[in-house]
Amino acid sequence: IILVSSSVSEQCLFTSSDEGATFEKSVITFSVETLIFHPKEEDKLLAYSRDAKLYVSVNLGKQWDLLQEQVTKEHIFWSVAGVDTEPGLVHMEIQDVDGGYRYVTCQIQNCSDKTLTFQFNGNIDRSSLTVQDDYIFLKTTTGNQTKYYVSYRRNDFVQMKLPKYALPKDLQIISTDENQVFIAVQEWYQTDTYNLYQSDPRGVYYSIVLENVRSTKQPEENVLIDILEVRGVKGVFLANQKIDGKVTTLITYNKGRDWDYLTPPSVDMTGKQTNCKPPECHLHLHLRWADNPYVSGTVHTKDTAPGLIMGAGNLGSQLVEYKEEMYITSDCGKTWRQVFEEEHHILYLDHGGVIVAIKDTSIPLKILKFSVDEGYTWSVHNFTSTPVYVDGLLSEPGDETLVMTVFGHFGYRSDWELVKVDFRPSFFKECTEEDYDSWNLSNTQGDHCIMGQQRSFRKRKTSSWCIKGRSFTSALTSRICQCESTDYVCDYGFEQEVTQKQTSRCFADFWYNPESPPEDCMMGRTYTSSTGYRKVVSNVCEGGIDLQENLAHYQCPLIPPKGLRITIKGDSMAVKPGEDVMFIVQQEQGDILNTKYQVDLGDGSRPINVNLTLTGEPIRHRYENPGIYRVSVKAENVAGHADAIIYVQVITPLQALHLEVVPVAGKNQEVNLSAVTLPSNANLSVYYWWIGNNTQPFLTLENYLLTRFTEGGEFRVTVQVLYWNSMLQDSKVVRVFDEFQVLPLKFSKHLDMYNPNIPEWREDIGQIVTQLLAKETNIPEQTLVTVVKPGLPTTADLYLLPPTSQPKRKRSVPMDKSKGAFTQIVPCSQAIGGTGGYCAIVIIFTICLVAVGAFILYKFKRKMPGRNVYAQMHNEKEQEMTSPVNHSEDTQNIIQGEEFIDDDLDTQTLGNARGNHSGVVLSINSREMHNYLVS
Repeated sequence: IILVSSSVSEQCLFTSSDEGATFEKSVITFSVETLIFHPKEEDKLLAYSRDAKLYVSVNLGKQWDLLQEQVTKEHIFWSVAGVDTEPGLVHMEIQDVDGGYRYVTCQIQNCSDKTLTFQFNGNIDRSSLTVQDDYIFLKTTTGNQTKYYVSYRRNDFVQMKLPKYALPKDLQIISTDENQVFIAVQEWYQTDTYNLYQSDPRGVYYSIVLENVRSTKQPEENVLIDILEVRGVKGVFLANQKIDGKVTTLITYNKGRDWDYLTPPSVDMTGKQTNCKPPECHLHLHLRWADNPYVSGTVHTKDTAPGLIMGAGNLGSQLVEYKEEMYITSDCGKTWRQVFEEEHHILYLDHGGVIVAIKDTSIPLKILKFSVDEGYTWSVHNFTSTPVYVDGLLSEPGDETLVMTVFGHFGYRSDWELVKVDFRPSFFKECTEEDYDSWNLSNTQGDHCIMGQQRSFRKRKTSSWCIKGRSFTSALTSRICQCESTDYVCDYGFEQEVTQKQTSRCFADFWYNPESPPEDCMMGRTYTSSTGYRKVVSNVCEGGIDLQENLAHYQCPLIPPKGLRITIKGDSMAVKPGEDVMFIVQQEQGDILNTKYQVDLGDGSRPINVNLTLTGEPIRHRYENPGIYRVSVKAENVAGHADAIIYVQVITPLQALHLEVVPVAGKNQEVNLSAVTLPSNANLSVYYWWIGNNTQPFLTLENYLLTRFTEGGEFRVTVQVLYWNSMLQDSKVVRVFDEFQVLPLKFSKHLDMYNPNIPEWREDIGQIVTQLLAKETNIPEQTLVTVVKPGLPTTADLYLLPPTSQPKRKRSVPMDKSKGAFTQIVPCSQAIGGTGGYCAIVIIFTICLVAVGAFILYKFKRKMPGRNVYAQMHNEKEQEMTSPVNHSEDTQNIIQGEEFIDDDLDTQTLGNARGNHSGVVLSINSREMHNYLVS
């Protein structure tokens, strides 16, 4: 016995090797979540810690060694006796450094990373590893395609073959008994039901046996499927089928070959007629597992009590959720009797010789009921003087025991109370042969040949009051039957059709060709085509009808390659420059010994020849430069050829994102939103654009979006860029006006020397120009916005915004008659704080502008087009330079327009940000401007 301490301050175990008489405390360095005992060697056990580490002990917990880290909970398995050759082998699912999950095995004596054995080539889905009897199951998902694999007796993994168009959404393992796998598959069209399939002995090929079995979703994504394997008699299953919302209970005696309803009892527990007659009325049972592991579920069976089934349900046309009357059968479901009106917890003692029942209720109890004649009569026993809230029932180990324990609590704040109930004093002798009768197994139709044999079992006479004991065996005799058609099921790729004479035949599905060679068929070998039938696995009939006779034998032809694919280990098709990429070439069908495979890595390197017979040998390659590489594989033999491609993105993760957008826009004008990323060659990025208060973004593959604002006001524009596994975001605010004015600016070439062409520098330059103009012209700074444009040469736009509030006025006179320009000559050194050297800012305008600085005026002789035209900064014949010596005179000339505006110059209002423009040159020291920014 091992007790795990619940103390937070100290982690320790209490171990007993003398049935709990004494305990030895041992302090451990980890917090135990689960203990896993070896199935055969009691001193060996595994401990799973809360931080996903696996520890091993070979001396019943006295000493512990770290076995492995990053292990998946509940997917750790000891070796299976008779299948695994090493008794100290551990199967487990671990998470690798890339974040994927792998199936590995190792010996407990040496389980370092170097000694791990990777049993499956590639990643598997998390929590998909299952080791059960002769079989190992796992699944892989790539994109939206999921594949399920099985290994039989530790051989290579093979993809499980369901009907082609089953298209499973989920798959659950039901049973792996007797060299056959039962699975429940939720197909693409199902929501709350599953279809039941059975396999061939290797667990590879599956045929459907029952459709629409009810399922129930549980917390933590667990699924409960209403199917129960009856213990004690092999091949018997109970299932609840749901069709059009109606749930009915079915039973099979031959592993799903035939299903039938449960026969209802003719009278109830009081002897009154039930008036329940087929086909309108049957018995239906709840097939739920109990949430409490210490009580029975709604149906109770036992290996050493063959034929004894006890369950909760109701009579009627369908199962009713709130009805839980108790029924019992002692002949494996052929006939049933009602024993209680309410649900009870059941415990079988002495091979079913004593049946104990305690009412399933939320009130405290002090009585239990027991029967020694298979439920025909019941006795009442007071097991405690004080009523107890019953938490569970336990029997001592061993099927022959007559000792049980009821554990519960007197109150909600009290400790557990354990009450031992010993039935041994009630029996005075052990049973002899004279105390037994025999009963013959038969199905609901009365057939005695089940699974190819007639079986008889012995049971204690109802009049005998004796103990069956440890030496009791239930099986008595068996006799082999001749084979009949009911001993065969439809083979893989075939479906069952029921004719008018109620006989069935199997016909091939439209997608299946029975004469086609199997996928693993190699030249020089032979294969047999299917007749459409195969004998039920574990059926032992002999002679009689043989639906598999006259099988045609064929030589395996040279099969052309089919299902060729190339994948990347880890399933990530985006890598960083210089990282190792592991390519894996696989083929679903075709001859691999006589086929040539060649891989082109897409970067100009020499093609590589691949040998698919060497499994688990990936192709290692490294791409040094970013880009998208087309990797292809070609397979070719005499019979045909195939190819497959994969695109590998070699990328550098995003480092920066900047949203480029004009801060001011006109109503209903087209606005360009641009996202600038670093690095700039981010191919196949996805851009998400949120405009204003929209909750649904616009998605683009380009880094720009054209939009319009139909209303005035402030609008926040946000862009997110998704590139590989990184996402960045930037936001800007756009102010929308009915009218505003734009004055394009151009700097001299000197400033280009200090332009790093980054958003931060452009924003700083724009703020400085805005502040200078506002300071020297007394124009409110909030009505000026300077936007420096990306690229070289350095240019900018000056936005003049309307005041936030202005009085209503009459319509103004034409702009060309009312405008004026104010200039005041101020040395550049005063504005920036520097000396010497000048840069030039060209301000193209048609409105009254107050400017500060040393001005050089140019006169335009030609008519300007209807878009912004910048004055050239070199000497032209059309340009007339005016010396800025007489400040007052120049200012007057500008005001009057004598030296600046040509007669043929069109002047228009810029209220809608359109029109023709005149120009002014403002000289500013560019070196000092740079120094000012740095300071």
